[in-house]
This record gives sequence, structure tokens and C-alpha cells, in this order.
Amino acid sequence: MPGFQPESELEERISGDPELAEGLAWGEPREGHPEGSVGEHVADLLRTLESWEEPEPRRSELRFMALVHDAQKNRVQQWRPKTGQNHHAARARRLAERYTGDERLLAAIEQHDRPYAIWRRMRRTDRGQTKQLDEMLARIPDPGLFLRFVELDGSTEGKNPEPIRWLREELERRGLV
Repeated sequence: MPGFQPESELEERISGDPELAEGLAWGEPREGHPEGSVGEHVADLLRTLESWEEPEPRRSELRFMALVHDAQKNRVQQWRPKTGQNHHAARARRLAERYTGDERLLAAIEQHDRPYAIWRRMRRTDRGQTKQLDEMLARIPDPGLFLRFVELDGSTEGKNPEPIRWLREELERRGLV
């Protein structure tokens, strides 16, 4: 990743993982990711995070999640449905589990794309989406950290800010942030 320097022992350990390196090198410019490779996307997120001036330990937590969250897109088996254990975020969680047991981070990594999927379905029909949102939120131990990571991931040029506004409003309405 261009310009990446590990800032902690955790970042040092994970940045040496060949599976992470392979995942960061994967990708080309596409809808929602005009920057191209996963590594370019992560570098963009880390630059954005620097401009936010997040306090510690939140900053380090967001950095770790940024490094890992999309780094398994290259391992998704294209001939299978991209759901469950074949979803890139579930695969990213398994990679992250080798480096941390912090369920707040792991759940945020695993669920980071769910709000967008729920929002898209809600735009087509409202049936069943409240239940899906409730189920997702039941798996999130730290809604504030989760929201901040979704905001960070959604800060990339080319991503629609509307689903993030919707998630923030839902979490505020529920008193979770």
C-alpha cells in the first residue's frame, strides 16, 4: 500500500500477513471504488481518517478495520452466492480473528456492508427490512464505532452518502449513538 507505515504492534503483525498483502493488491477501478485496488481504497480511507483527528483508541481501531475490511474480496468464490461465509466481509472477519478477539472490531468488519444492502432493499420494499436491521444491530456491540467505520468506508469518492445518513438517523432514533 503506498505510503503505509504500521503504527502499532498489531498493525506490524497484520501488515506482514501474505494473505492481507494479496488482498490489498487485488482490484481494478469499479463502481463504488474508482480508486482501483483494495490497497488504494484502504490508503484513501487512512488519509481520510487522518483528517478526522479521531482520538485514541478509536483512531487505531478504525485503522485496523480499514486495513482488513475488504482484503478478502479476492478470495470470494465467484461461482457461489456472495453471501454467508462466501461474503468478503465474513472472510475478512476470519482474517481479523487471527489478530484480535475484540468482538466490537470483528462485528464491525463482518457487518460493514449490511446497512447498504438493507437500505437498498428498503428502497424497493419496506417489508422485512426493519427485522433485518434489528438482527444486524443485535450483532453490533459498539454501534458508535460501527457507525464511524461505515462513515469512513463510505467516504470514498463514488459512494452514495444517502445510506449512511439513513443509518445514522436510525441509530439516533433508537438512542444507540
